[in-house]
Amino acid sequence: MHPAQESAPTSVAMRGNAGGHPRDVLLGAQAQTGFLPACDHYSGVEARMRKSLQLQAEMTQEFGTCVFDVTLDCEDGAPVGAEAAHARLVAALARDAAPQARVVARVHPVDHPAFANDVATIAGEAGHRLCHLMIPKVESIDDVLVAEKALQRASAGHLPLHVLIESPRAVYQAFEIAAHPRVQSLSFGLMDFVSAHGGAIPAEAMTSAGQFSHPLVLRAKLEIAAACHAYGKVPAHCVVTEFSDMAAMKAAATRAARELGYTRMWSIHPAQIRPILEAFAPTQDDVDHAAKIIAAAAGADWAPINMDGVLHDRASYRYYWQVLERAHRTGFFLPEAVRAWFTLSASADAP
Repeated sequence: MHPAQESAPTSVAMRGNAGGHPRDVLLGAQAQTGFLPACDHYSGVEARMRKSLQLQAEMTQEFGTCVFDVTLDCEDGAPVGAEAAHARLVAALARDAAPQARVVARVHPVDHPAFANDVATIAGEAGHRLCHLMIPKVESIDDVLVAEKALQRASAGHLPLHVLIESPRAVYQAFEIAAHPRVQSLSFGLMDFVSAHGGAIPAEAMTSAGQFSHPLVLRAKLEIAAACHAYGKVPAHCVVTEFSDMAAMKAAATRAARELGYTRMWSIHPAQIRPILEAFAPTQDDVDHAAKIIAAAAGADWAPINMDGVLHDRASYRYYWQVLERAHRTGFFLPEAVRAWFTLSASADAP
């Protein structure tokens, strides 16, 4: 997807490491929550869940890193009346996934009759294989606390929570929800958000173009992104339902990444994954420039440097390191000068 143009200087990635990995030196606590694959792919039918896991393995081999999560869906995937059986299926798929797979489960909302069994079955049987648990229709911090306690009862209290913000009330509570230490990411639920307004927002606001023009929808997206960045969490952009229109998909993903501050986006069809990765990736010139600065900074043990007449210090180092993180997580073949940090560090692919 991205051609290798190794214009950066000779590798110094193992120098300047006395203080630890650059992620830890420059980002501190944010290093624990700030980076996830740029794409979160959802599937709920058994055949599609299996195909999603297979595609993830193939693309991990292609790019040398996992470039999207597979979320196995109970909320929309479970047939009515067969929720328990579907939870057992999701637990089995997660438990049997390949060791390098990044597998997630979306359970029912905390007020749904199937919620407790979802968590007990999936987290209880496969919690050691899950990256996190997705909780839909979170309205307040109280719902987060309910989910947290359910994980503890399932002996899976280590799992991060991702939450879906899908109503005006939830948007109002977004900062408090994002502040909870167990919460790793907030996603925007476009269609439920529009529906929650009782017809006050037109259906066009659910389209790939309309969702970027209606003021209430745009305000909700910005509030969620701001809440996440305030607490070092990951904002995940909503779906594009026109899954056969790749131009619309790419345009929406590009606007989410470039204009609204989102660092992750949902996919609901395999054809959407690569356009999302391309939209969220930096340019090759950006990667080469970032690699040059970070390599020089490491060589100076992270002291200020003069690069082509411009002063750089830890403030700008943080920015350029994040460019490299984003490149890595969207499948870039990184310049040699910085590649070792992503191939030799045991923590480089940690969420």
